[in-house]
Amino acid sequence: MRKAPDGILDHVEIVVGDIEASQHFFRTALACLDFAVVVDVSVDRGGMRRVGLGPDGYPRLWLRGSGATGMPLHLAFRAETRRAVDAFHAAALIAGGRGNGQPGVRARYHAAYYAAYVLDPDGNNIEVVCQHS
Repeated sequence: MRKAPDGILDHVEIVVGDIEASQHFFRTALACLDFAVVVDVSVDRGGMRRVGLGPDGYPRLWLRGSGATGMPLHLAFRAETRRAVDAFHAAALIAGGRGNGQPGVRARYHAAYYAAYVLDPDGNNIEVVCQHS
């Protein structure tokens, strides 16, 4: 595993109901941001499987399989291009996500806020956003 990239947020872990379905969804949907599986811990201290995905060989997103989930959450990932936002949306739908907002400008945030939203297999609202034109 590589050294952590710069940035204030190191990683996020979410609990998922079906780790295989969620791993497939996030690996496919976030491929446009160069996310790949970095670490797969078959059984952690709590007896659950954990999978770490991220770009550049560093796990930014951890999935923890538990068979049960809590309240849905919102995760937003930064993209450098609007094309990546479009690619995320298309790939996420193919990977089993449910549309929750077509790619487009969200002027209520600011004039260059271009985002798309998809619900993952557990109903979490996953966003990819490019904040420049």
